[in-house]
Amino acid sequence: MDDERGTGLPASLEQAWGLRGRPHRGPKPALTLEKIVAAAVRIADADGLSAVSMNRVAADLGTGTMSLYRYVAAKDELVALMVDAAHGHVSWNRVPDGDWRAGLSRWAWELRGCLGQHPWVLQVPISGLPIRPNEVAWFEEGLGCLASTRLREDEKASVIMLVSGYVRYSASVEADIEAAIRASGLTPDAWMADYARTLGRLADPHRFPAIARFAAAGVFERADPPENEFTFGLERILDGIGDLVRERT
Repeated sequence: MDDERGTGLPASLEQAWGLRGRPHRGPKPALTLEKIVAAAVRIADADGLSAVSMNRVAADLGTGTMSLYRYVAAKDELVALMVDAAHGHVSWNRVPDGDWRAGLSRWAWELRGCLGQHPWVLQVPISGLPIRPNEVAWFEEGLGCLASTRLREDEKASVIMLVSGYVRYSASVEADIEAAIRASGLTPDAWMADYARTLGRLADPHRFPAIARFAAAGVFERADPPENEFTFGLERILDGIGDLVRERT
């Protein structure tokens, strides 16, 4: 389905960009690429990414499996469009011009929110640079947050990669920990306290003096909201970016 004469992108992606319209004549088709992607996202949200198949999506839409292939060539192509749809359309209220830090902080929190609503996105490997509509809109918004700085354009791109990488890593760790807590059957506080007790028994103060001090301080005796950890890491990253911004100024 690649069009060598156009962008070189799959036809479904060109359609997502609005580069391939439907014929004007005849009734509007009951099945569209948007409906297919939306159905796949609903399935993934409800039952996980592994539940998504062309057969399952077709059944959800009340159509035959082969009819989906008129819009998307393969499941991998569908998953790519699902990820883009999960990011949603960028339509936030901008922070005051020139406040790059507030803008980038809001950008990071909004991205975290998207991943929290659709955690299955974290299971999809990053296969390239932003090229899908919503991904490019996010990239544009992130770069726009840095417009008032004197960072070079390549530095702005590196900043966006750094912040988005932190958001994705943080969301992935949170999801893994939540899964481990659910599997244990314990509350978050009980799970953390159990870890602290076990670590205290294992950490010989002579061999692991730093760990022993850590355990004795009771750091992990109670679970902190994951938002606290995210805030701490994000603020330290923004501090470092701020140093670079000041250097360039």
